[in-house]
Amino acid sequence: MTRLTAEFWVSAYLARLRLADIPVFVVKKGDLTAGAVLIKLNTLDGKAQVFQRSFDLMTGERAWITLSEGDEASVDQALAKQRSFDPDLWVIEVEDKAERHLLDEPGFA
Repeated sequence: MTRLTAEFWVSAYLARLRLADIPVFVVKKGDLTAGAVLIKLNTLDGKAQVFQRSFDLMTGERAWITLSEGDEASVDQALAKQRSFDPDLWVIEVEDKAERHLLDEPGFA
């Protein structure tokens, strides 16, 4: 199976969010081909979550899991830690009071 480049996946994700009128920003652009992607969901009330794509060894499936959640400052610290040891990392910030991120929709696993 052919894998999508990180840049292509991010472009498609941004387009889907914009079509749904959900504000989104690329906070850090990573490696165009194989950079990992972290999604920060900012609910604009001082709270946030960060999602990362994970591989389930038992089922062989990919799923988005919560890497960090809580007050926005602590979530930002967790992101800074990840960025400090992964220079290829992409960080995408989604801002939505209704907590929509679209990662549970078909095509984003």
